[in-house]
Amino acid sequence: MSESHDLGIKGEELATDYLKKAGYRILRRNWCWGKNEVDIIAENNDFVVFAEVKTRAEDFLVTPASAINHAKQKAIISAADGYIKTHRVDKESRFDIITIVKKSKDFEIEHIESAFYPTLR
Repeated sequence: MSESHDLGIKGEELATDYLKKAGYRILRRNWCWGKNEVDIIAENNDFVVFAEVKTRAEDFLVTPASAINHAKQKAIISAADGYIKTHRVDKESRFDIITIVKKSKDFEIEHIESAFYPTLR
């Protein structure tokens, strides 16, 4: 596997651990709906959270969060809609971004709640 793929897997593991420590219950990882995917689906008392994880090495050119453009948001929203319908979710949903930046041997995690919203377009 490539180094960037391995870094992505490590980032998703760190994000999962971070959410668990913050009191979230992990429902699914890498949920696929057609060609679309949500990295982590979790819940707390108030929300079902669809989280996209972006992991980068320290020398990135574009901030991890800005890599989630409109097309990527639409894909995540589509997968989330499939999850909500398939599992008959009756709870408010939220779309979060978790960015992870590897700095030397450490990782810096940022959790952006309600990072984007589903739209009609």
